[in-house]
Amino acid sequence: MSHFKAPPKKNLGQHFLTDRGIIEHIVHAVDPRPGDNLVEIGPGQGAITFPLLKKHGKLTVIEFDRDLITPLSEAAHGVGELTIVHKDVLQVDFDKLAGEGRIRLVGNLPYNISTPILFHVLEHCLHVRDMHFMLQKEVVDRMAAAPGSKVYGRLSVMLQAVCAVTPLFDVPPQSFNPPPKVDSAVVRLVPRDPAGIGIRDHALFEAVVRDAFAQRRKTLRNALSKQCTTEQLQAVGIKPEIRAEQLPVADFIRLANHLAAGG
Repeated sequence: MSHFKAPPKKNLGQHFLTDRGIIEHIVHAVDPRPGDNLVEIGPGQGAITFPLLKKHGKLTVIEFDRDLITPLSEAAHGVGELTIVHKDVLQVDFDKLAGEGRIRLVGNLPYNISTPILFHVLEHCLHVRDMHFMLQKEVVDRMAAAPGSKVYGRLSVMLQAVCAVTPLFDVPPQSFNPPPKVDSAVVRLVPRDPAGIGIRDHALFEAVVRDAFAQRRKTLRNALSKQCTTEQLQAVGIKPEIRAEQLPVADFIRLANHLAAGG
């Protein structure tokens, strides 16, 4: 059995994937290997769940909707070993789920809370090997945006600072039930080696990025006036008159590290 029928709930932002070609594409992109610890966020009707379970034999899923727990469990009989964590994903401790190893995350993320989920997962990056998520295409565009782009912002910098972000393919609305009003896309995130990232103080880095983009029209001199002086910007080779959207990720890290070192 590939999946079961359950009416999508609007309040949970549920859009169930029904396109077999796209499902195969996702499973192929994930390419599970023996020994992988696979965790799916929001299995819904099991469109990705059961093809992954069939291929891999073992899967943990995190599902908040109580009405989906029993059907998921029953549909897994004879397919593979399915562990269901009935919880809000924002309350899940991914470090604990990973145990001694690292997990591989997969999910068609609920569109109404996709950004908070991404930030929550980032906090557990050390215990994540990679992530394959389906999100609104507009969010994926922001995640992967380069400096100078209109959509390059806080999400782009925070994600790219700690992960390699690769958009894989787009997914049209008719691939879902109900069809969302927007296009979707699948993205791969691979956490970088923390030693190579070199962020000294994550809270300070986050504050610098947040303030820099809080009012996009402002120059960095003005936007970051609470965080640093014009001299501190110049000390790391940043022009105070440019805007946040023009500053590469590496420069945000250099600035935050300079401030963390008392520079």
